[in-house]
Amino acid sequence: MKQNLRGIVPPLVTPLLDNDTLDIVGLERLVEHVIAGGVHGIFILGTTGESQSLSFSLRIEMIKQTNRILKGRLPLLVGISDTSIADSVALAKVALDNNADAVVSAPPYYFATGQDELAEFYETLIPQLELPIYLYNMPSHTKMSFAPSTVKRIAKDKKVIGFKDSSSNGAYFQSVVYEMRERKDFSFFVGPEEMMAEVVLLGANGGVNGGANIFPKLYVDLYNAAVANDVKKVKELHAKVMQISSTIYTVGCYGSSYLKGVKCALSVLGICSDVLASPFNKFDTEQRLKIEKAISQLDLNY
Repeated sequence: MKQNLRGIVPPLVTPLLDNDTLDIVGLERLVEHVIAGGVHGIFILGTTGESQSLSFSLRIEMIKQTNRILKGRLPLLVGISDTSIADSVALAKVALDNNADAVVSAPPYYFATGQDELAEFYETLIPQLELPIYLYNMPSHTKMSFAPSTVKRIAKDKKVIGFKDSSSNGAYFQSVVYEMRERKDFSFFVGPEEMMAEVVLLGANGGVNGGANIFPKLYVDLYNAAVANDVKKVKELHAKVMQISSTIYTVGCYGSSYLKGVKCALSVLGICSDVLASPFNKFDTEQRLKIEKAISQLDLNY
């Protein structure tokens, strides 16, 4: 990246027609929708993008189609998280060939690693990459966190340009920020939108927030208010984000409720399909009506 990325970078959903078919028309509408909302970059093949449920060939198609639609209008970040270093490298090569600006990697999952093993994984992976990389902390899915000292160790390689944290742990996040205080070129993002404005007020770079798929301008406005230290505006817009979090993301009773809610909301708005990759199913009629009601009650005025 030529400079530190800042702002709202939606973790794009992967629109699907069925378990292994990309909804290309829906993807086109979605990319144009978030661009019109003023977002500062796009991140594909992350958690919200269902990357680990997608075939390798579908992930490749998602990279190629997003690049085709985006046409260089915004920075493009591509998730390469995998338990296999070889597959991560292969996906990073596709990202490079399709004009990605950086890659993003969460720790290998299944068997939990120790901190030394985690550092060694990245010390093996990163020299094989041609693009810069963001480390992605997602302990609810990978069963472990990067220790702040591990982030510092891995980031001795200047290809490591940032950190995205989805732990929802503010004290942990600030510990990483403090550990990395000497790297002025290092970026910090949070995934949980419920704390995005708070960390931006404290100097973080921005948010990788799933709700920005649905209502990109709301999240961009909230980010801008935080940058401007407009606390009154932050409180007003943050309340809307919390309303989304407590309604759209809570329909259903499983860990997939957030993802189903985001995709269903996009379908209600006519942007893309609400099909999820196996083993998950889209909301039924009763649940969809709840999403429709939640959207109608937001009163966003845009």
